[in-house]
Amino acid sequence: MRILPPIWMIVLIVGLPQFSETIYTPSLPEIASDLNGSTTETEHTLTIFLLGLALGAVFWGTLSDKIGRKPCVLIGITIFILGCVGCYLSNSITMLLVSRFVQAFGCSIGTVLGQTISRDAFSGPNLGKVFSTIGMSLSVFPAIGPTIGGFIAQHSHWRNIFLVLILFALLLIVFILYKLPETLDKSKIKSFSLLEVAKILMVDKRVILYGIIIGCTNGIYFSYFSEGSFFMIKMLNMEPSYYGMSFILSSVAAILGGSVSVRLQNSIGSKKAMDLGIRINLIANSIFPLLVLLQYFVLNFDLQYLIYISIFTRVLSAFGGCMIMTNGLALSLVDYKNYAGTAASIFGLFYYCLISFWTFLIGILHNGTILLMPIYFFILSLIIFFCSKKLTS
Repeated sequence: MRILPPIWMIVLIVGLPQFSETIYTPSLPEIASDLNGSTTETEHTLTIFLLGLALGAVFWGTLSDKIGRKPCVLIGITIFILGCVGCYLSNSITMLLVSRFVQAFGCSIGTVLGQTISRDAFSGPNLGKVFSTIGMSLSVFPAIGPTIGGFIAQHSHWRNIFLVLILFALLLIVFILYKLPETLDKSKIKSFSLLEVAKILMVDKRVILYGIIIGCTNGIYFSYFSEGSFFMIKMLNMEPSYYGMSFILSSVAAILGGSVSVRLQNSIGSKKAMDLGIRINLIANSIFPLLVLLQYFVLNFDLQYLIYISIFTRVLSAFGGCMIMTNGLALSLVDYKNYAGTAASIFGLFYYCLISFWTFLIGILHNGTILLMPIYFFILSLIIFFCSKKLTS
C-alpha cells in the first residue's frame, strides 16, 4: 500500500512561508528606524518576500516533477536558512531586501510543494477536506507568528526573529528526513514544458479567475501585515505585543471558517462554500471603511474605538477568507493532475505576483492616514466578488 504523507507534516511545510512573514511584521517600525529606512522601503521588504515566493514557486514546482518532492523540500529549506542568516546580519535596507528574497525563494517550497504533495496523495472529496484541514491548521501560524514577533519587538531586538526562524527550519528538516514519504509517481507524470503548461493555463478562464480570487484574498491578508503594523502601532498607538496577540482572534476565526467549510463541502459543495466566504469577506470589508469614515468625520475621534473596529472586521474577514482560500485552492487545478507540480508552480507564480503587486501598491499609496487601508481592502473585496460571479456566468 502507498504510504500517505502525514497531514501535520504538510501543515508545517505549507506554514513555513506564513510563519516567516507574520513573525516579522510587528518589528517593521523598529526595523525602519534601526536601518534608517522609510516606511515605504520597509514595507517593500514584504513585497520582495512575496516576489521571491512567486519566482521560487515556478522553480520548485517544475524541478519537483523531475527529481521528486522530498529532495526539493530539503534543498529549499536549506536556502531559506541561508536567507535567514543574511537577514540577521543585515546592516542596511538593501541587504535586508536581498536576504528576504533569498529567504522567500527557499521557503516557497511550502507554497507550491505543500499543495502538490496534497494533490499527489489525495483526490476527490478527500482533497477538499485535506485543504480545509490544512487551512484551519495554518490559521495557527498567523497567531503564533505575530505573538512571538510582537514579544521580541517589545522585549528584545528584531534580529532575534531570524534566529527563531533558523531553529524552526532545522527542526523541520529533521522531521522531513524521517517522516515525509516521496509522493511523486513518475509513471503518471507526462512530459510537458513549462511554456506548454503555461499556455494551457492561460486560456483556462476558471484558472485565471481562481488565481485572481486567491491573489486578492491574500492581497488583503498580506497588505494588512504590511500596512497594519503602521496603522495599529504608529497611528493608533497600540503596543507591539498587543498588536501581535490580536492575531490570535483572527486565527480562531479562520479555524472556525475552515471548520464550517469542511461541513459545507459535504452538504452544498466546495464552490458554494467558497461563495459564502466571499460574501462574508465583502461584508467585513464594507463595514470597516464605513465605520472608520463615520468615526473620522461624524463622531469624536477615538483611537480606542478604531482599534476595536479594525480587530472586529479583521476577525470577520479572516473567517470568510479561510473559506475562500481552502476551497479556491482545492478547486483551481483539479483538471491538471498529470503535471501537478508544473501547473501548481505557474499558478503560484500568477497569484503571488498579484499579491506582490497589491502589497507594493499599498506601500506606494501609504500616506499616514487611517482611511487608506479600509478603502483599499474594500476595493479588493469587490474584485473578488465580481470574479466569483464570472465563474458561474
